[in-house]
Amino acid sequence: MTGKRRVAVVFGGRSAEHEISVLSARSVIDALDPERYDVVAIGVTKEGRWRLMPAGPPALAAGEAALPGVEPAAGAEIALDQDPGSQAIVAADGARTSIDVVFPVMHGPYGEDGSIQGLFEMAGVPYVGSGVLGSAVGMDKAVQKVLFEAAGIPVVPHEVVHEREWEEDPEAVEARAQHLGYPMFAKPAALGSSIGIRKVDGPDELRAALEDAFRYGRKAVLERSMDRARELEVSVLGNDDPVASVAGEIVPRGHDFYDYEAKYLDEHGAELVIPADVPGEVLEELQRMAVAAFRAIDACGMGRMDFFLLDEDRLFLNEVNTIPGFTSISMYPRLWDASGLPYPQLVDRLIELAIERHESERKKGTAT
Repeated sequence: MTGKRRVAVVFGGRSAEHEISVLSARSVIDALDPERYDVVAIGVTKEGRWRLMPAGPPALAAGEAALPGVEPAAGAEIALDQDPGSQAIVAADGARTSIDVVFPVMHGPYGEDGSIQGLFEMAGVPYVGSGVLGSAVGMDKAVQKVLFEAAGIPVVPHEVVHEREWEEDPEAVEARAQHLGYPMFAKPAALGSSIGIRKVDGPDELRAALEDAFRYGRKAVLERSMDRARELEVSVLGNDDPVASVAGEIVPRGHDFYDYEAKYLDEHGAELVIPADVPGEVLEELQRMAVAAFRAIDACGMGRMDFFLLDEDRLFLNEVNTIPGFTSISMYPRLWDASGLPYPQLVDRLIELAIERHESERKKGTAT
């Protein structure tokens, strides 16, 4: 026995956010202290096959515009042992590797939406982040807004549009959305990384924007544009007693909004200001609302809360992310670093929280 914890870092997946997941996983693995952890890198291909990748996820090569992914032949095919409590991965030849905890770094559907969390629950494996419910609600921008409003948290004015109603009566949808005004934003209800989001400057652009959003799911969200607002983010960490970080501000440069290109492809696409220059009372309210939102969706482990600040003191919660971007330059770890918790210690703490939650549930008979 080495006394080390064996951490399975799972990344990639079937989502349109596959490549972002790979970048995040590379950073997580690099932060894990080899004196304390043995890392098992598991890449999930875009077809959904699990591959053991001893060298870990590929890094973004200097000067390359295309983001790295998990190739179909990236490594030996493996599976998670479904015998509850076995806590092992199994290779095609029957070889078994025990694991102590899973760190899923999978953004979007099939990784952040409760799907893989349900798999871990059935297998009785501790895992980092929110459970099935918190993950599912955190992924669905339409459902989470209902819970936020019920908790008294202001949200951006919006309309939820189902693909079927759009196909049957687009004029009715257009009429219902009129109160949002133009410009507005159209986005998939269950996706992140600004994929599928379009700014709609007028009625003639609404059809194309919604049809683009429906490429990623059967439900879309239309939101009022908050052009005059500042975009602020707060990180939350914990289980039953979550705490909030300092706030950061996103200032897009050369882009209409903080889109996919500004986030990942254009190194000058946005300025991240940490800590954000806001009055003390605004910061306190941001932190209070962030923790309230975290609890409203039954999240645990980690979460990043995105806000708009309008007219100096009017705050609106935009959305939550239960598996936020986790590269070393992503907002979630940077906010904790500015709050006094460096990236390696943040990863340590998330693993401790995963095991703590699993042990608590096991004692209550809800986990193996």
